[in-house]
Amino acid sequence: MNTTVAVPDERSGWNVRYEVKAVFLLALGYGLVGLDRNIIYPLFPVIAKELGMNYQDLGLISAVLSLCWGVASIVTGRLSDRIGCKRVLVPAVVAFSLLVGGSGLATGMVSLVLLRALMGIAEGAYVPASIVATVEASKPSRVGLNVGLQQMAAPLIGMGLGPVIAVGMLKLVPSWHWIFGIVAVPGFVIAALLAKSLRADAPAGATGSAPSAPWFDVLRYRNVVFGTLLMLCSLSGLVVLSAFLPSYLTDYLQLGMGSMGLVLSGLGVGSCVGVVVLPALSDRFGCKPVIVAALILEVVGLWLLMHTGAEPMRLFVVLTFVSLFIAGTICVTVGPFASGSVPSELGATATGVIVGLGEIIGGAVAPAVAGAVAQHAGISSILQIAFGAAVAALLIAGLGMREPDTARTARHAQPQ
Repeated sequence: MNTTVAVPDERSGWNVRYEVKAVFLLALGYGLVGLDRNIIYPLFPVIAKELGMNYQDLGLISAVLSLCWGVASIVTGRLSDRIGCKRVLVPAVVAFSLLVGGSGLATGMVSLVLLRALMGIAEGAYVPASIVATVEASKPSRVGLNVGLQQMAAPLIGMGLGPVIAVGMLKLVPSWHWIFGIVAVPGFVIAALLAKSLRADAPAGATGSAPSAPWFDVLRYRNVVFGTLLMLCSLSGLVVLSAFLPSYLTDYLQLGMGSMGLVLSGLGVGSCVGVVVLPALSDRFGCKPVIVAALILEVVGLWLLMHTGAEPMRLFVVLTFVSLFIAGTICVTVGPFASGSVPSELGATATGVIVGLGEIIGGAVAPAVAGAVAQHAGISSILQIAFGAAVAALLIAGLGMREPDTARTARHAQPQ
């Protein structure tokens, strides 16, 4: 994984058919990552009754996957440097497909946690390699567009269609166990197509361009530190909502499974729009103004969500509004903000650190804490946790972050 992937060199004889095919397959793969990661949440009310689990168990399951995801994202970036992205991607897709299918065989808390931990490793390995492979396949003038489309697949399929798929299949199959096996099948097809269609990229180390500095060197840059803090706050809110809203809607608001699935699809719809619209706005108005404005609107939306009763359509609209700004903020932070805050040769490293540490802390610690709080204080407390995370993110962005100076970073700036 080359650290200068953000601006590939112009190449002659560009193969548009290969670009379209590769980006399409890589997007489908990332969509399956989102589906496999999130489909357990709308199924949890059913799983909990059969396996005797509670809210704290759900928080632990979510935390373990995020922890392993974050570690794998940091480590496998360097592995991709050494052996090439394709050799990471194909085994990763096969592995997380096997593991999501195996989740249907879980008989208790221990086996489910172990399976989700291993799945987090496989999915975390897919993410950085897939982004780099998308850049490698893209014409330089379409890099931003293609990466945005590839990233959009996870919220669209995982959070938008996932709840509808889960609830719909519950009516067609004997039990929830079957659903995990069914959603595993497309992964094997995508792995075979990637193995056949994706070019074998040369390891970066073969050209002497592999990074020599340790990954944590980018923490010398102010914006990387505050970007990481912002990421862990924003991801905390998104993961807590994704994990606990199904239980909040069914247990606290007493919605039926069908209404719960409709409301949860707002997470995917909003996220899908946010990861495209907000980065585009940041190109015109700057990263920090867009992030701050988005966080203000997110705080307002979460306040409205806390005061919305058992009205499915209104809940759907408010949740769509909230998730648009959470997902969009995350995308701007790990994309143009991260790459513009460091010299060009450290752009991918900065992104990997922000994503990895954000997952480890925000994605792992937050749901574990939220699960314990929900178990003792009530499931309605999860909205207060998400609201607090959004307020903290707003303070971090407003007081700590600086607008990236892309002209300065292009000249190999010194840390500040």
